[in-house]
Amino acid sequence: QVQLVESGGGLVQPGGSLRLSCAASGRMIAIYTMGWYRQAPGKQRDLVATISSLGNTNYVASVKGRFTISRDNAKNTVYLQMNSLKPEDTAVYYCNFNRLNVNYWGQGTQVTVSS
Repeated sequence: QVQLVESGGGLVQPGGSLRLSCAASGRMIAIYTMGWYRQAPGKQRDLVATISSLGNTNYVASVKGRFTISRDNAKNTVYLQMNSLKPEDTAVYYCNFNRLNVNYWGQGTQVTVSS
């Protein structure tokens, strides 16, 4: 059974940094495009960044230049380095991959940016 476990969230001041991790178990994720999503209270879950099996990355415009997605296939883990955080980055962050039209999600990790 595939499991994704996010960690690394917390409370940070505006301008601060956090590094989120998504550890996978039950299946090697090296061949999959992995994504980070976020969901703010009362809003839909939105895509933040993706990384392909070859390491190609894409970002939503609002985080470009501030966030970096990466992966360590040996550790079966995906990361999201978040710098220059803003209050509008406050959300629950989820990692995801899709296999055979089935979406796999972790439980999420809360990121709160506030002074």
